Amino acid sequence: MKSRNELIDELAILCGIVLEYWDIYGNKYVASNATKESILRSMGIRIDSDEEIAQEIERIRLREWTTLIEPVRVLSVDDQPFKIDLHLPLDEAQEESLFIIFSTVDEVGNKDEFTLSKDSFHVIEQRWIDGKRYVKVELPYLIRRDIGYYTLYITCNYLNGQFTVNSRLIIAPNTCYIPTEFLNGSRKLWGLTLNLYSLSSEKNWGCGDFKDLDKISKWLSELGGGFIAINPLHALLNKMPFDISPYSPISRLYKNFIYLDMDNIADVLESVEAQSFMQSDSFKGEIERLRQSDLIDYEATAMIKEKILRYAFEQFYREHYLKGTPRGKTFQKYLEKEGEPLESFCLYLALFRKHNLSDWRQWMPEYQNPSDESVEVSVKENEREILFYSYVQWLIDSQLEKISNDLGKTMSLGLMFDLAIGSNRCGSDVWRYRDLFALGINVGAPPDEFNPKGQDWGFPPLIPQRLKETGYEFFIQTIRKNMQHAKALRIDHALGLFRLFWIPEGGIPAEGAYVIYPSEDLLRIIALESVRNKTMVIAEDLGTVGENVHERLQQYNMLSYKLLYFERNYPEPSFKIPQNYWHKALTAVTTHDLATCYGFWVAQDIEVKRNLGLYPDYERYLRHLADRKRDKELLLKALMEEGVLQGEGDLFDHYLVSEMDSTLCKAIYEYLSRAPCMLLSVSLDDVLGTINQQNLPGVIETYPCWRQKTILNIEAIIEDKRFKELAEAFKRNNR
Repeated sequence: MKSRNELIDELAILCGIVLEYWDIYGNKYVASNATKESILRSMGIRIDSDEEIAQEIERIRLREWTTLIEPVRVLSVDDQPFKIDLHLPLDEAQEESLFIIFSTVDEVGNKDEFTLSKDSFHVIEQRWIDGKRYVKVELPYLIRRDIGYYTLYITCNYLNGQFTVNSRLIIAPNTCYIPTEFLNGSRKLWGLTLNLYSLSSEKNWGCGDFKDLDKISKWLSELGGGFIAINPLHALLNKMPFDISPYSPISRLYKNFIYLDMDNIADVLESVEAQSFMQSDSFKGEIERLRQSDLIDYEATAMIKEKILRYAFEQFYREHYLKGTPRGKTFQKYLEKEGEPLESFCLYLALFRKHNLSDWRQWMPEYQNPSDESVEVSVKENEREILFYSYVQWLIDSQLEKISNDLGKTMSLGLMFDLAIGSNRCGSDVWRYRDLFALGINVGAPPDEFNPKGQDWGFPPLIPQRLKETGYEFFIQTIRKNMQHAKALRIDHALGLFRLFWIPEGGIPAEGAYVIYPSEDLLRIIALESVRNKTMVIAEDLGTVGENVHERLQQYNMLSYKLLYFERNYPEPSFKIPQNYWHKALTAVTTHDLATCYGFWVAQDIEVKRNLGLYPDYERYLRHLADRKRDKELLLKALMEEGVLQGEGDLFDHYLVSEMDSTLCKAIYEYLSRAPCMLLSVSLDDVLGTINQQNLPGVIETYPCWRQKTILNIEAIIEDKRFKELAEAFKRNNR
């Protein structure tokens, strides 16, 4: 008889839990029984007794037979024709009389149907389960389909009986969308990466907005920039300290209204109430305070924007929605297109306002489950509020659509959006789709060189099996919504498409374990949406990487993420020469989670981590300082050998002990511009000379994450000659 530990290991493997892994230091980590049990429970697996564990093992092993047909099949367009397996509970007499009516329905409702008699298919296996005979039937699917989503309906008719099963069929292209001129190497672009919220300007309301984005994008296109990459725009509650991170949103399906350009909303201009309030001294004083504050005040900016938006909505409701004007009809079409997901998101916001609690788990019990009748009643009770929040999302969609369309006329690529890896456990996505999420678990990362204690990102992971059981619908909607109006999409922590690091809530990152995801299905779905939307995909593939991950991403034409800091001639720490960079990639110096150029040079990131107690020991801190000194020497050597930094030993010694300046920063970016990478991303903070990085992973209250403004406003940035000098350097290098 197997011990409990052996049973747990067997069940864990069946559920995709990786029992052990190696960290970047070469240390082997073995998942503890407590960790495995916490993860299994979060998946909804029963493990209270050895008997239950054995039953779950048997259930999972037999799942293929007892579910009759797999809920979803994701295929390459080239894997046609193919065969469909059915597992049917039939006795021998029923089997002999079996005939099948087979129909396929596409996304617009077109249907074809045909009948298969007994000699058209084969019973290839049988099995007895709990005293019932099951047969495995192999059906030929001979019709070749175009890429897209289909629903299969299979009606089985037999002696004295009939039943129907259905399954989702997803036919996908083999690669993501990339324009031909990128693939053949005739085009290489550079662009700007910025955090939209951080932009300072003379016109915004204390937080960067779509007016700022439009202005800086047009300026960038005049310089020859081909794209502009921004932080995730996902919906947030905009409340300190836990609800301001763009990477921990309440929903990845909808966006944060704090970015709305309030001066470009017709209903604001037409509303007497809005205009009266905006002329008041209290309004003007508050806006000026928000513009002048050193850090972004999310709550105050959101509060004042919402106040104006409510005035605007009343104007729109009276004059357009009720009267059915063309503008009102456009909004109605938007509501019909978005459907239930938008209604659910807006209901969450209405209930959040009703309870004044961001965490739905603290709401009145009858509102905690969106499928309860009381919540359905609440839709009617909150109809006007739901309509208001829908109106706000419509405004966001409209403004983004215009910016994207305008950029399409002047930029080679255009807007690059960013998709966060997960959703806040207190938010709308988890409230609405809670059965998909492993509550009681946090996603994170194991200890590594940059985060010696590991990372706990504080949001729950999606359960792989539940994703599959629901036909990947939530994943599809997430990818599709984030590709809308985007010419490129960066997928944060793309390694999570293969495996995610699960940490039991209340534990430390070192106690986590990896869980495997259905990567081939997910990659194919991304490719399908990419081709349909003509959106390039950038896979942020940094961190502890599993076997063959980079190769699989490249096969799907997902651009790799090549950072200067990490592109070395391993095991030697020397920097790669630009010509040895992978061409199917976006290259950059840094990210929001790492030191800026200027911060790197003075070891600001190392000192901040030390001051916050993020180093497990003093020796690690000293080693990082020594490594940084070595890296500066190696980088200066590489820049001089490449000829982008002119000078002899005196210049080398000068930069080794001095702070970075614009000449050295430009040399670093010119170095990268010589790489064959399709895209080169320039950090706005780097060019401006910003010392502090935007985010310090794993820290919330002791560092101003996501709140720092640019050290120059847009008006000054546009006049800054450093950007023109960079653009000229890029042009010299055929970018």
